[in-house]
Amino acid sequence: MRSARSLSQLIECEIIPRLMVAHVAPVIDHPPADPADVIALADLALQVEADELLSRAESLLADGMTVEGLMVDLLGPAARTLGEYWESDRCDFVDVTMGLWRLQEVVHELGVRQPGARHLPTRRALFAPMPGDQHGFGTLVLAEVFTRGGWSVERAGDASTRSLMATAAGEWFDLVGLTVSCDCHTATLPSVISGLRGVSHNPAVRVMVGGRVFADNPALATTVGADGTANDAREALLVAAALVAPADTMIDRGTSSRG
Repeated sequence: MRSARSLSQLIECEIIPRLMVAHVAPVIDHPPADPADVIALADLALQVEADELLSRAESLLADGMTVEGLMVDLLGPAARTLGEYWESDRCDFVDVTMGLWRLQEVVHELGVRQPGARHLPTRRALFAPMPGDQHGFGTLVLAEVFTRGGWSVERAGDASTRSLMATAAGEWFDLVGLTVSCDCHTATLPSVISGLRGVSHNPAVRVMVGGRVFADNPALATTVGADGTANDAREALLVAAALVAPADTMIDRGTSSRG
């Protein structure tokens, strides 16, 4: 009986979620942003103050762009473009930091001014950049998109490994998402993911990873021990839903959390 139950749990908790993730339909209802628009926004973030950048964003919304599309298709890629400027020595650290701060201000203001339809959250997610990673813009966009998608979200902007473990141990999260902007962190990522699973208040917590490293090589997500990855926040919402639903059939929140 134990072997049969173990096999059943393996199928329901591991195999089915991976199949569902593998068959998540690609997000095709939004055409990709024009690369010229992304570069123009990144350059603008280096040149103007946040309020002027926000005016530009609101102009795009008035022209029919959605808030999610603006965040995922323009603001996120613009932030990555600034990172590329720094790597290629096109901009110095201060300029890039200020540009990213202005983009973050736009995301914050859009969240306040364009809150969207809020739903009673039924899922909880914790998002954080990989400890030691200096770029947390991706977690900001993830938090906003998931909140709009009906999730309750906590964001740990610059958490250390110790504080990240403490947060995962102290509260129930259905999903933990780590963003990684530099491949220099992938060597320690398996131990961090394993540690999160070990201490998580939810024994069936799902772990996703994202960022440029995984966009270039999606198979790396499995290698480091994650349950899934996605190209952007909108796709991450679909993958997360597929990952978490099967776990709900095995776990009773009230009785199965770690003591």
